[in-house]
Amino acid sequence: EPPFILGWDISGTVQALGADVTAFKVGDEVFGMPRFPKQAGAYAELAAAPADEIAIKPESIDHAHAAALPLAGLTAWQGLVRHGGLQAGERALIHAGAGGVGHLAVQIAKARGAYVVSTASPDKLDFVRSLGADEVVDYTKQDFTAKGGDFDLVLETIGGDHAEESLKVLRDGGVLVSLLNVHDTTRAKAKERNIRIERISVKPDREALAELASLVDAKKLSPHVAKAFPLEQAGEAQAFLATRPIGKVVLTV
Repeated sequence: EPPFILGWDISGTVQALGADVTAFKVGDEVFGMPRFPKQAGAYAELAAAPADEIAIKPESIDHAHAAALPLAGLTAWQGLVRHGGLQAGERALIHAGAGGVGHLAVQIAKARGAYVVSTASPDKLDFVRSLGADEVVDYTKQDFTAKGGDFDLVLETIGGDHAEESLKVLRDGGVLVSLLNVHDTTRAKAKERNIRIERISVKPDREALAELASLVDAKKLSPHVAKAFPLEQAGEAQAFLATRPIGKVVLTV
């Protein structure tokens, strides 16, 4: 209950260490989403974090871009890789490829050698293409189910009837990874075709953060920052989020 400090994603410089911490030193640049789903207290100048829930920040990007990565990046990584088992040569459909999770998922899937199809609105098609998507579907003009039924994995981030509709494009034995609850009727239909449904909830994960950092430094992954606001303009930043910008919104100190 209030009062509490909002915010999950953090990126910054280590100022002090707990007595038993050996993985980091003062001055290290780190990033993460500690204590999720509890608030990490990121809307602040200082934040405390368990050492096993943060990792060394990618060297090639600044703190603003690194702060845009943990929650959305871990969601995409855990969904595609840990739960979805996406392999090189497989076909993946990623819904909402311009979203916070989606734009990172497209890049991660491509980095793993998958053929990637993604959905987007008309004003975001070029952005999703720039991420490396092999095909982009304008969902206002084309039904994504017209893309056929040979996808190995679908990442569902939207809700509504998208999970059930996504079964139409999955091959028998494929995987539907959903960030939202999936109805029992959809699960029953999936079971008939040996389609595995993974309903995921992201968790803090130092190992996966390190994987994301490696992809960033290898120029295979780039978190897109729509706009950065100073900390004292947190209210304006929240209002800007409601406009559904492309990418992430960050606060800087």
